[in-house]
Amino acid sequence: MLIEKLKARFGGEILDAQNARDEETFTIDRERAYDFFRALRDEPDFDFNFLTDVTAVDWPERKPRFEVVYQLNSLNLAHRIRVKIGVDGADPWVHSVVGVWGAADWLERECFDMFGIVFKGHPDLRRILMYDSFEGYPLRKDYYYNKRQPIVPEIDPVVNPIRSSR
Repeated sequence: MLIEKLKARFGGEILDAQNARDEETFTIDRERAYDFFRALRDEPDFDFNFLTDVTAVDWPERKPRFEVVYQLNSLNLAHRIRVKIGVDGADPWVHSVVGVWGAADWLERECFDMFGIVFKGHPDLRRILMYDSFEGYPLRKDYYYNKRQPIVPEIDPVVNPIRSSR
């Protein structure tokens, strides 16, 4: 069981650990997340060499409002875990893990684009699915589904690529 190994290694850094239906899920604090993830990748007992997904869940009635969810796999040791970080709705940020797994680049951009979660330290954090002048974050539960958006001229992104102003 990875729960015992991770609790022995990280102790109080793990806020919660659960095993449901043979899926192990850990909740950690965002302040120490980068070091936690780097250890999961680099230490041979864990060897999580594959970041499968980064997404978020919006829980408007909860504190913290958002959970940023990471799906990690070890292709060498054949195990996987889910890691969650609670994020306050008034200050929605976590540290970027692009420096740990390059695959996080577009996954974090998608999470930013859909939920407005800021990934501090991301090398190119800008919208990836919506256009730059799109207002709001469409996967937040308080996003009005029928909201009118600014009309923008059609641009051929190959001929005239959009440049980020961030």
